[in-house]
Amino acid sequence: MAINEIEFYWRPGCPFCAILRGRLRKTGLPVQEINIWEDSDAAARVRAATGGDETVPTVFIGDRVLVNPDITEVTDTVSAVAPELFDLAAEPAAPGHGPRH
Repeated sequence: MAINEIEFYWRPGCPFCAILRGRLRKTGLPVQEINIWEDSDAAARVRAATGGDETVPTVFIGDRVLVNPDITEVTDTVSAVAPELFDLAAEPAAPGHGPRH
């Protein structure tokens, strides 16, 4: 299965989310931002991945889950499992990518 974006789960007021969001945006990688406080399915997905907690930021890259990662962990994982995302980083964002509130 091709991976065409990073899924970034966050919530308002989370300083760790704000830091990672800013660093992700600087990479130009395709990222879908999902607010777990406005999407109950997203909150459930995070709880399932973290053992029952709503720990954010949580990042999904294909079937890999990163809980409260730093930008190096994210980019290293992209390099390992979805290097094609770096090719997409140079392209303009497609409609529908970006924040989902």
